[in-house]
Formats: sequence, structure tokens, C-alpha cells
Amino acid sequence: MSPCFSRSAVSLVTSLVASLACTLVPPAYAATPITVTSQAAPDGPIRYTVKVTSKQFGNAQETRTIRSGESDDFTWKTVPPGGPVAAVDQCPADASLPVDTNGAMLRQTQIRFAPVVAGDGTATVQLSFQAQTPHGTRAVTNKGKTLQCPNGLTVSQIVRFTMPTNGSTKTLTLNDGTQLAVSAKR
Repeated sequence: MSPCFSRSAVSLVTSLVASLACTLVPPAYAATPITVTSQAAPDGPIRYTVKVTSKQFGNAQETRTIRSGESDDFTWKTVPPGGPVAAVDQCPADASLPVDTNGAMLRQTQIRFAPVVAGDGTATVQLSFQAQTPHGTRAVTNKGKTLQCPNGLTVSQIVRFTMPTNGSTKTLTLNDGTQLAVSAKR
């Protein structure tokens, strides 16, 4: 067999295989590029600890895990110094006050915590603080009767602040003297 024949035969076989491959395999199409229209928060879940220290509203602490852009509501009900304050059903405006199972007024602290975490790990937080407590009694006249009703003290404040999410603590002092200590850890 001559060397030319074997090259021609190999060349012929190679051409035949290549043309068969082109007819049997469908052509590949370029994939449409994917456009990301929204992204999940880069931080993932973060553990936040909120601690309240207040002479008027008591002390409380809780740790929860939430994601950037979510909000979380904390509610603590505690017995005021000296015990719950009895409330009479006819006392006006007492329907909104926190009470125990016997209808006696308690103190209550509520916090709405809403962090948004940037790519560098800094959280921008909006915190809403509301608290109520009985603070003595007051004489109230209702339908010709004089009643002794709890005198409710209410505080409400919204604060905005930034903090790292590396476990360090941010301490805030509210207008009434209540201290909030907030820490965040990835």
C-alpha cells in the first residue's frame, strides 16, 4: 500500500466522520444571558440581642435571628414595683393598658427592630420603643361616680442608628433615661 493512499483514506474517513457528526448533532445555541433583577441580602441571617435597662419599665433581654430588611417585634410584660395596680372596669382609657389575667395593670415594653445591612456589614437600624407603666392612681369621675384609676405613664420614641455586625454592642440612651444595648453577630 502506498503512503499516499493511506493518507487519502484517512483524510476521507476523517471528512466522512466530521460530516456525519454535523448532521447527527443538533447545532448548539448560545444561552440567553441571565439578568439579575433582585438579590438576596448579602449578610444572611444575623443574631441580634436587644437589652433594655429602665428604672420605670424594668429590665429585659432577648436574642433573635432575622435577615436584613425584616423587622421583629419584642414585647415584655413585667410586674411593676409594688405589684400590679388594680384597675376598675369603668376607668376610661384603660382598655389600651396592659393587664394580667386578673385585670390588674402591668408595665409593658415594646420594641420594633428593623435593620438593613450593607455589603460591608454595617447595619442601619430603625428602632421604635414604646412602654407603659402604672404610676400611682388618679381620681376619675365617670357617670357621676368618682373612681380611683391607675395613672398610666407612656413613653414612645423612634431612633435610627448604625452599628457593625461583628458582635460589638451599641448602647443608646432614650429621652426618659432608658438604656438600650444592641449587639449583632453574623
